[in-house]
Amino acid sequence: MSDSSLQDFGLPLSITQQPMGFIYQEDVTGPVPEIRTLDQIRPSLRDPTCDGPEQVYAIAMDVARKIHYQELQNRMLLFGVVTYACGRLGDEPVRSQGHVHRISQHSGWSPPELYEIWQGKAVIYMQEYVEQEPGRCFAIHAAPGDKVLVPPGWAHATISADPHVPLTFAAWCDREYGFEYDAVRQHKGLAWYPLLQGDHITWQRNPHYSPTRLYATHPRQYVEFGITDEPLYRQFEQDPARFQFISDPGSVANKWVNFVP
Repeated sequence: MSDSSLQDFGLPLSITQQPMGFIYQEDVTGPVPEIRTLDQIRPSLRDPTCDGPEQVYAIAMDVARKIHYQELQNRMLLFGVVTYACGRLGDEPVRSQGHVHRISQHSGWSPPELYEIWQGKAVIYMQEYVEQEPGRCFAIHAAPGDKVLVPPGWAHATISADPHVPLTFAAWCDREYGFEYDAVRQHKGLAWYPLLQGDHITWQRNPHYSPTRLYATHPRQYVEFGITDEPLYRQFEQDPARFQFISDPGSVANKWVNFVP
């Protein structure tokens, strides 16, 4: 059954919860969503033995209007959509596994990722390094319509901030996307664990890293990249070159120096 009307996501699709996934409308093409189960993500949780929804989230990478598919391939761009289950994972919110993007062969960079929240409330957590010293750590609290940019090479995770409303979001990615989990798992997760106290997110430091500060903030306008408030997919339709920096981050290398999310 469909649990969402055709909201203005920039391309016509609807979100479903039973089963969890998406319905593509009209001229939209996309894969059958992959389901990530609780057992699959246990190694990245604070409490790997916790209870929670058996199916944690559904992910569909490479969603597009059919008329744009070749253009996206030429530009090495990919549009992905993800929806989460309601509830919690023990004391933790429903979230993705922390990861770093694998270095892309065509660009030589670990690609950035540009998120757009569609439904629910999110925290995009990110840190500079998965090393003893994790560098700067940010928790970006985002609502529907907000955009959040994760810079190249940073470890990150997407967290549902409301256990009662399923989080759904989209993202522009490199077409050669790949997720590296090993370093995060060796550190028993990222540098900060999100916890649910009642319905509110709190944070606990991961002792496998050196002590560091967590900056909690809200999304900003990424004017230096020409990003507007329009839905992300529509911005691509208006200007297909606008998000070229996602698959070719070296073309804007100076903008990543001292980048602040």
